[in-house]
Amino acid sequence: MRNLSGGHIEEFVLVGFPTSPPLQLLLFALFFAIYLLTLLENALIVSTIWLTPSLHRPMYFFLGHLSFLELWYINVTVPRLLGAFLTQDCRVSFIGCMTQLYFFIALACTECVLLAIMAYDRYLAICEPLRYPSLMPSSLATRLAASSWGGGFFSSMMKLLFISQLSYCGPNIINHFFCDISPLLNLTCSDKEQAELVDFLLALVMILFPLLAVVLSYAAIILAILRIPTTQGRHKAFSTCASHLVVVVIYYSSTLFTYARPRAMYTFNHNKIISVLYTVIVPFFNPAIYCLRNKEVKDALRKAVLGRCQYLRAVTD
Repeated sequence: MRNLSGGHIEEFVLVGFPTSPPLQLLLFALFFAIYLLTLLENALIVSTIWLTPSLHRPMYFFLGHLSFLELWYINVTVPRLLGAFLTQDCRVSFIGCMTQLYFFIALACTECVLLAIMAYDRYLAICEPLRYPSLMPSSLATRLAASSWGGGFFSSMMKLLFISQLSYCGPNIINHFFCDISPLLNLTCSDKEQAELVDFLLALVMILFPLLAVVLSYAAIILAILRIPTTQGRHKAFSTCASHLVVVVIYYSSTLFTYARPRAMYTFNHNKIISVLYTVIVPFFNPAIYCLRNKEVKDALRKAVLGRCQYLRAVTD
């Protein structure tokens, strides 16, 4: 371990997932394939929504933002996960660790708020269908999306101001595959109570408040669906938001378990597995759950892919 002047750690060692070399290679190949497929899925959805005028509506506008966020998200975390499978001694500088932590927190908080905005959008579409265009104009959708990004990055900056000011004197081993808040707080040799309090309060604001908005939105949606007289009508209304509800439950439950806790955690083996869930698995399934079950998006994707294939065939001929 190398120290800077003043006793600060210059670099951290990420432990990752220590296991047998053959299993590590197998896991590396598996997650690398998931990484490439996730990049392809989300890039296709972002470009399709951007280039298809019929999808320029608030619902798909928010989906485009979510897919763009997932592209950024997996490029912050998954390369660290792949590196953890290739070597048991994955090192990262102090500045590199803080930079990765900043973007990870910012994107996670942004996704929490964005999921709440999408739930509110579904509430308006189902409970106020006639007034939906006036209640959710494109200008409001743009402001809501911008507020989710701004709130996420501001929250991350506030957290990092406190975490980066702590003294890290050693040891420098992080029992995780990327730099996260709780492992870092456990390595500090200075008083961490203030940083823990700020982290906990901001986690409550950026996780529980959006979650409350999601719960209220879906409570109103369920009541509205129950008032629909026909079974076919209830099924059609619920199908428009069921996929969003599934992802919300998975994402918020894993995030609450990991971050909305008042004390830093000292056992990380289960935490690392849960981190894989919301940093790798959820972004991989999000395009299929959100978009590929939607007929308009599937038709637009089909046209885009077929048009590209016809173009390549014409160029080749």
